[in-house]
This record gives sequence, C-alpha cells and structure tokens, in this order.
Amino acid sequence: MKPGYVTVDARFESFVDTSSEPEMIAEGCTWTEGPVWLSDGLFFNDIPGKRMLRWTEENGLSIALANSEFANGNTLDLAGNMVSCEHGGRRVVRRQDPYDLNSVETIADSFEGNRLNSPNDVVVRSDGSVWFTDPPYGINSDVEGYPAESELGGCHVYCVSTDGTIHVVATDFDKPNGLAFSPDETKLYVADSGAIRGASFPGIDYNLPHHIRVFDVDGPSLSNSRVFAVVAPGIPDGFRVDHQGFVWTSALDGIHCLSPEGALIGKIVLPAQTSNICFGGRDGMTMFITSSDKVYRVRSSRRDAAQVVREKTGRPS
Repeated sequence: MKPGYVTVDARFESFVDTSSEPEMIAEGCTWTEGPVWLSDGLFFNDIPGKRMLRWTEENGLSIALANSEFANGNTLDLAGNMVSCEHGGRRVVRRQDPYDLNSVETIADSFEGNRLNSPNDVVVRSDGSVWFTDPPYGINSDVEGYPAESELGGCHVYCVSTDGTIHVVATDFDKPNGLAFSPDETKLYVADSGAIRGASFPGIDYNLPHHIRVFDVDGPSLSNSRVFAVVAPGIPDGFRVDHQGFVWTSALDGIHCLSPEGALIGKIVLPAQTSNICFGGRDGMTMFITSSDKVYRVRSSRRDAAQVVREKTGRPS
C-alpha cells in the first residue's frame, strides 16, 4: 500500500496537503511510538529497541536516550518539559532537560501500594494534572518490557492532581491506550485497543474493543461514558485532537481524521499499522506520524488543541 490520502469529506482537502504524499523521514526501527515535538526537534521511541530517538531537519536522526526503559507515550507539561510513560519502569516520569533525558522525576509508579502495569500514553491538562492509561503491554512479554503479573488486577485510566494525589478515573477498559482532551477540556477521549491480542500485534479480534470513548470531565472525575467512534481496520492506538475538535487517530491503514461528531472525514494512508501522531515543527502544524518501523511527516493547516490551550494560558510551547 503506497502512502497517500483518502478524502471522504471535502473539508479534508483543506486540512492536509494532499498534493504531496506523506514523507518518510526516519526508518530502521522496530516499533515507533510516542512522537512529541520539543524545542527544535522531534523525539520518539523505538519501544522494542529500548531507545528514544531525535530527528531534526538539519541533522537527521540521532539517539537521544540509549536506555529508555521501553518508553511509550510522550507529551509536554505546562512548562514545556517532556512527560513519558515507561513500560520497563512501570511509571510516568517528567524529563526536566531535553539534553539530559536520564534526569527524571517520577510522577506516578503505583496506586494504593500496588505497582502500575505499564503506563502507555499521557496528557497534561491546563490545570497541571497528569492523565494516563495503564494497559498490560509492558508486562505481557519481554518485547516491550519485563514480564510480570499485574498487581492491580485490571487496566485503568488515572489522573494525578497537582498535589500528587493519584485518582483512578475509569476501570472498565480492556486495554486503555491513547487519550486526549477536547479543545475546551470538558471532554476526555480514550482509546480502547482490546481487540489486539498478544504482545506483538499478531492478530485482531473485532469482537473486542477497537473504539474511542469520550467522557465528560469534572475536576479529577469522568462521567457519561459513550463510544465516540469505532476504528477499523485495526485499532485506535495514539491520537491527537486539533484546535477545532477534529480527532486524528491511528489505525491499521494510517491516520483517520474524525469530525467532532465522530464521522470519518478522510485518511492519511500508510502501508503498515500506525501507532501515533503529534503536531510540531516550527509552524506547529506539521504532523509527525509513527507507523510500524518508520516515521512520516505531513504538512497541514491544523494545530494541537493542547498547544493552543498552553498558549492561551501563557505557558511555553
């Protein structure tokens, strides 16, 4: 399958530059994840390779962190620091220096005295609270972490308040995965990738969850759960919400653009299972997409809702 685009709604043509096919900017990894734009470069993880990589326009690809402890999702906090989910460390950490990524502060590694499973993806709300998902991918095998039994007996979604209190906010997921807030932060979207069976994507059981749910947000609490969109082919992994509330989610065939109502607007088509996306570049509107062993970029007219919120609150980019 050649990289390209599928337009379902005419609006999609104004969202991405469909005149140029998605550009592959990095390859040679095993499974890429966690793209985040920090300062002048793109950082992302090669999970089975247990390393974090950095890409810049000027210098191309380099190793940013030789031992990432099987890190997965990355995001930025309100001060512009990287926040990462470690499968191996079974924790969420804050990296305070982009040039010394080994210097970390642990945000969460347990709940009620039990170790987390393997935090997967993370977002930071404008009040400073940190929200993350905790499926078992990092303890299921040695591909993405260290085999172990779950101490929690389930896969949940958590919120860490600014005072460090950890709240469990959703307990009825099979495998909670990507998550993102709506532009006004009154809604939280959470992917359930339960249809993936096994540690290395050997198959998909479409009788199990492969959808994105949306919740109403009230402080550190969620309510009114409903299915926002069912994603196929494949499963929703990581995703982002843009400044107008459109959801850009990973799928088996690339990135699906969904309207705020959950309707498919178009696709960025890629040849392999795609894991995640972020907005970045100097204009803040370039899409960077992690897809299997490669990373692509696509020019767009969209911006990350979280970045717009940071700017409105006077926080750094």
